[in-house]
Amino acid sequence: QVHLVESGGGLVQAGGSLRLSCAASGSIFSINAMGWYRQAPGKQRELVASITKGGSTNYADSVKGRFTISRDNAKNTVYLQMNSLKPEDTAVYYCKADMLSRIEVWGQGTLVTVSS
Repeated sequence: QVHLVESGGGLVQAGGSLRLSCAASGSIFSINAMGWYRQAPGKQRELVASITKGGSTNYADSVKGRFTISRDNAKNTVYLQMNSLKPEDTAVYYCKADMLSRIEVWGQGTLVTVSS
């Protein structure tokens, strides 16, 4: 089993930056890909960015050029660097691990609030 713990959320003014971290523990060798999702109040959860075991990345159109996903294999941690934040980026951000067994593991979420 894999356990994910997110951190780094908080309150920031529009135009500011935050870096989210997702630390994985447990059967990390079974992780195929990892991603960041977000859910704003009253909206469905949506993909923000993902990164495969090989390092290939994918981004939602709304964050391209502003957000960067990366991973530190030595620390078993995936990061989401968020720059030029907008009020519409306000949401709970969740980390997800896609296991080789096709099971999905979710973190508990971290709140990001962007004030205008």
